[in-house]
Amino acid sequence: MRFSLRSLLARVAFAVVAAMPVAAVSFVAAGSTAAHAQGIPAGAKRPEDFPHAKLTAGMFVINAGVAANDADREQGLMYRSELQPNEGMLFVFGENAVHCFWMKNTLIPLSIAFMRADGTITDIDEMEAETTNNHCPRNNGVYALEMSKGWFESKGIKPGMKIGGMPAPQ
Repeated sequence: MRFSLRSLLARVAFAVVAAMPVAAVSFVAAGSTAAHAQGIPAGAKRPEDFPHAKLTAGMFVINAGVAANDADREQGLMYRSELQPNEGMLFVFGENAVHCFWMKNTLIPLSIAFMRADGTITDIDEMEAETTNNHCPRNNGVYALEMSKGWFESKGIKPGMKIGGMPAPQ
């Protein structure tokens, strides 16, 4: 019989909680409810804990969390259940290369724009939630900007256009 990892972990957690004394179960249940309500596991950064930058795309202002180190880039928008209309996540890399992304533990579908050091968009891709498909640009770059799925298209933002306000590459 085949079980998903989530299902298996839920069964193990239930078995552990069932074996605990009543006082400990109350504590675990209260703690897990709070963590589940926030959707962010212990040890992960909350959205407000990321540095932020105001970026511009034409006449649009983007409030972007900035992921400029390995740990922040690894988490990105994982565990988030929503984004505000002009909110996203900017990934900053230290090398001009092809940087690929996937959507593991990312609960909302996203659009991603890959950019050169000068902020010029080279590629835009659409990504489905909770998938492990690789999304790689055709060109080297040092930035990637994730927004709600369809954001770039709905704003008329296309490859060749520039995003302004970028922090310096790491």
